[in-house]
Amino acid sequence: MTATEWNKQFGLPGIAEISEGQGNLPRIHVTTPAATAEIYLHGAQITSWIPAGASEVLFLSRLSRWEEGRAIRGGIPICYPWFRAKADDPKAPAHGFVRTTAWGIESIAQQPEGVVVTITIASNDATRGLWPHDFHLTHRITVGTQLRLELITRNTGSEAFRLEEALHTYFHVADVKKVSVSGLDGVSFLDNVHGNSEHIQQGNLGMTGATDNAYLDTASAVTVIDPVLNRTLITEKTNSNTTIAWNPWRQGASSLADLGDDEWREMICVEASNILGSQIEVPPGGTHTFAATLRVAGA
Repeated sequence: MTATEWNKQFGLPGIAEISEGQGNLPRIHVTTPAATAEIYLHGAQITSWIPAGASEVLFLSRLSRWEEGRAIRGGIPICYPWFRAKADDPKAPAHGFVRTTAWGIESIAQQPEGVVVTITIASNDATRGLWPHDFHLTHRITVGTQLRLELITRNTGSEAFRLEEALHTYFHVADVKKVSVSGLDGVSFLDNVHGNSEHIQQGNLGMTGATDNAYLDTASAVTVIDPVLNRTLITEKTNSNTTIAWNPWRQGASSLADLGDDEWREMICVEASNILGSQIEVPPGGTHTFAATLRVAGA
């Protein structure tokens, strides 16, 4: 369907309007007294969320690719049904296939807590070629004073399957060198920059170089503290047992064609997830819901 056709069927005039966005990809623009947001059907990806009285919460690279088959660099990509490289197929797309695939709209509704956008994708011949399971995946996004993200997996096949998942949130910050992350003190983590060596977080996390940490067995909320913008960005998790913290730093950014050389300074990824030993098993006919709620405190 074209953006015009989507809008005719699901748009709410003045509240949720679907039009062609970057790269002519269909985009849902949500406007409420509480917040504005932009959501692309490509990857079911949120690329902007601005609560009333606040500035942009999410980072989006100025060099991001807006093409079918490519991930959008920034916002909140969905990593699914594996994280990083696929263990048994290094040629498979990194972080799974749903973030580079067009989804469909199930519904858009105005509710007391905000505008609820429900987007879905299901298994097909192309997905089975990469991951031989039948599934139906729903991303339910509630745009309001908080940003609520729910990822709902239904196993539509006859066999159980296991999956990894992450809501790969790129937060906009003034200067990543001055930011700290609380909520992980005392948690064991694997340092992927240094061969997945295991450590225990001592106090708040501050980034001084390339960082790719997977924090294990933690369901706690995490807070990004930005002293320059004088605000905190809070992520509360549901049915999530791992948290990822990532920034490529200068050297890593230079190897990414869709990230400006200095843009790494303006972003930090802190992600609700279920990866590694916290993979999720979904039985035939079963359902699994994983969620994150984002809030902003301060200026």
